[in-house]
Amino acid sequence: DCGDHVVVINTAEIALPGDEWKKRAYFHHTGYAGGASWTLAWQLHEKDPTMIMKKAVYRAMKGNLQRRHTMQRLHLFKDAEVPKDVLENVTNQIRQPRGVPERLDHIDPEVVRNFPKIMDYPKDYILR
Repeated sequence: DCGDHVVVINTAEIALPGDEWKKRAYFHHTGYAGGASWTLAWQLHEKDPTMIMKKAVYRAMKGNLQRRHTMQRLHLFKDAEVPKDVLENVTNQIRQPRGVPERLDHIDPEVVRNFPKIMDYPKDYILR
């Protein structure tokens, strides 16, 4: 730990595997009696797109007294708009290990419809 700050952008575009958006719950406690609450991932992401990434990093760190101090050096942004004073101090960038696949809802419906299929499901088939 040499005092470096970490800047993470586009946290609104994170992906969770399978049905994790509906099944994964995040715990929060207000500190008062009966103040425990569990929030589903999709609800937490709608409320604050940076919170899932923040909780993931916080959980991954050792649970010692240094953890809260180190978290102050983590800067999360929901999109690519980073304040100028933060962007001026960025000296290095870690490249993504692989490209981000294009989301199906961002692809033109005509391209999706004309994409080659392995099989056509019957009209009365119910996908689960």
